[in-house]
Amino acid sequence: MLRNLILKNRSYRRFNPDFKLLPEQIEKWIDLARLTASGRNMQPLKYAIVTEPELCESIFPFLGWAGYLSDWKGPAEHERPVAYVMVLKDKTISDNHYCDDGIAMQSILLAAVEDGCGGCIIGSVNKSKVARLLELPSHLELLWAIALGKPAEEVVIDTAGDDIKYWRDEKDIHHVPKRALTEVLVLKK
Repeated sequence: MLRNLILKNRSYRRFNPDFKLLPEQIEKWIDLARLTASGRNMQPLKYAIVTEPELCESIFPFLGWAGYLSDWKGPAEHERPVAYVMVLKDKTISDNHYCDDGIAMQSILLAAVEDGCGGCIIGSVNKSKVARLLELPSHLELLWAIALGKPAEEVVIDTAGDDIKYWRDEKDIHHVPKRALTEVLVLKK
C-alpha cells in the first residue's frame, strides 16, 4: 500500500479548479505530519493553511513552478492550486529544523494522495512577499510552500538515462526520470 502511495505522489503542478479543499481536510494531513519524527524532538515547524481563493491568487505570482520547463510559466489560471500549506519554522523554538521539513512535507503529500488529492513542494518562493501577504510574525520563517488540489495532469516515472531533467511530451504528459535502483545502491553485502 505504501508503495502505491509513493508511486502516485508526484509533483503535480496542474489542478482541477472545481475541486475545493476545506481547511479541516488539510488539518488532518498536518496532524499526521505533526506526529512524525523531529530532530531532537524540537518540533519547530508550524503551518499556515490557505484556502481562500483571493489569497491563493495573491500568492501565486510569488512562486516558481518548474525550473526545467523554461518555456512554462506555471499553471494557467484554470489549473492553479486551490490551496496552499506554508511550512514555517518557529525561530523561538529552534534555529535549526534539521530534516523535519522534508519528513513533514512528505507526510502531508502522502496523506493528500491517499485522499485523492496531490500537490507540489515549492522552494522557489518570494518569502518576504508571501510572509507579508500572510501577515506572519517575524519569529515565523517561511521555508516552503506546498501547492494542493485535485491533480489535473498525468505524471509518469521513466527510467533515467544520462539526463534526469523532467519534461513534457506532445500530449502534455509530464515525465520524471528516476535513476535505476542499481545506480543508487553503492554497497550491498
